[in-house]
Amino acid sequence: MIGPQWAAAFGRRRAVAEAGAMSHPAADDAHHHADVSGGWLRAAVFGAMDGLVTNIALIAGVGGGGAAAHEIVLTGTAGLVAGAISMGLGEFTSVRAQNEQVAAEVLKERQELLRYPEAEAAELARIWQERGVPADLALEVATILGRNPEAAVRVHAQEELGVDPTDVPSPWTAAGSSFACFSVGALVPLLPFLLGSASLPLALGAGGAGLFVAGVLVARFTRRAWWRSGTRQLLLGAAAAGATYVIGHLIGVVA
Repeated sequence: MIGPQWAAAFGRRRAVAEAGAMSHPAADDAHHHADVSGGWLRAAVFGAMDGLVTNIALIAGVGGGGAAAHEIVLTGTAGLVAGAISMGLGEFTSVRAQNEQVAAEVLKERQELLRYPEAEAAELARIWQERGVPADLALEVATILGRNPEAAVRVHAQEELGVDPTDVPSPWTAAGSSFACFSVGALVPLLPFLLGSASLPLALGAGGAGLFVAGVLVARFTRRAWWRSGTRQLLLGAAAAGATYVIGHLIGVVA
């Protein structure tokens, strides 16, 4: 059992925390964290940005080469479909492979806990000692934890591997988010042409506005300055569009 002095200290700290929470109703909101482990956010952001930049660059390239409006629409639509499928499959495969690797490592950890419980407890205790926990308390808690196999596997995986085996991203969620967001992003610079316009600057302007808005939305999750995030994405997209426009123009002139 944990020593009485540590139990008393823990009791005092818990009482203080509960009293503080009661006296500050906003405490729960202040300590609420967004769900960042579901696997959707990274895939959604990457998909939307990739869709925007890919089709902005494609449209700028073929437009710079002198392509007609219907050729630009054909190129942009092909880029949208091919890119969305590629992104979805890529996300599914990568997240699935990552989860399988995590599962293999967790299985190995589970087997080691069954075969060498004392050595594993000592290993976990050493990790906690390096973080400032007294040696006797670290070993005592690690030993007690070992009596609950599932909890022990989870804590060992978190401390030794840096993963939570009960909270891994879903490959289907990642694939769906990436596919949908790439499609939406790639559609933005195509909209002026689909609505009857033949203006390349208007299409590129729509894509630039989409990039800026996407950057602003990302800032809501990362708590960064919205204008900085939006401007960064806009400049990155402008650089890609500028490069492909010049290449397309040169090829068009030569042809």
